[in-house]
Amino acid sequence: TASLRIWDFVRRFAEFYPFEARVQSWVQGRYENWPPGEAFLSRLSAEERQPGFHGIPSNFEEMALSKMPRTVYEAFVKGYTQKQWGVAPASLSPALAHRFNLQQGSENRLTPKARFQGLPAGGYRMFMENMLHGIPTITEVDYLLHRQDFRPKEKIIYTGPIDAFFGYDLGRLQYRGQQRVHTFLPDTHWAQPVAQVNNPSLENGPHIRTIEWKHLLPSPQAESIPGTLLTQEIPFSPSDPNHYEYPFPDAANQALYLQYKKRAQALPNVLFCGRLGEYRYLDMDQAIARAMNVVE
Repeated sequence: TASLRIWDFVRRFAEFYPFEARVQSWVQGRYENWPPGEAFLSRLSAEERQPGFHGIPSNFEEMALSKMPRTVYEAFVKGYTQKQWGVAPASLSPALAHRFNLQQGSENRLTPKARFQGLPAGGYRMFMENMLHGIPTITEVDYLLHRQDFRPKEKIIYTGPIDAFFGYDLGRLQYRGQQRVHTFLPDTHWAQPVAQVNNPSLENGPHIRTIEWKHLLPSPQAESIPGTLLTQEIPFSPSDPNHYEYPFPDAANQALYLQYKKRAQALPNVLFCGRLGEYRYLDMDQAIARAMNVVE
């Protein structure tokens, strides 16, 4: 019911074409599905297929190992996580590992349980422009430097960093961002088998994944485009709030966020939401669902 509600909402603003995300990882010199399924697990011995941790997980590494064999964790998860966050996986919150599980059987889609999967035909930019049609919009203005110029009739909906809203007076929350390196290959029709290829190996460069954008287009359109565009994503710790993308998933930052959240809840005319406003990871469908809940 929830997914149907979201789908009905987004289709008010854009035409969507079916798209089922598939992600692979470059592991041990070959492409493997992510999350790994039977094709990879069948090559492991019975002992190697057992979960790598038993008990109550106290950190990300233990939680991940409680879901998968150590061989899978070492090959697919450990290096990727270390590059993504810049710290040892054991220092991160166990909740971070709730985002993935091993696939069942021959399933090779990233989100097989999602009933509706698609992309807006005109891209997300057109989707957002349609949502804002008829609404006066001002861009390239830092609200926090000009908040005296804006007076809400009902409420302010604030989606920037919650710590920035309060002038960082309790301390700065930690974020990660991505540096994106674009490469166009004019003489290559396809460079990789799927849209996203993860790069979990620490020895294979600092990037965590490579995106080949043609895979996201409808097949006839993709086949007609000469060359291909690749984007490598390299994690870093930004100081500029415009580059904040990922709230940092550890106990210290969560505790600091809860202090800011308590202050935010005392403001009757401001709604804090989004990845930065609520200091939480949200996928696109989750962000839309969360926005609908916050409005209600």
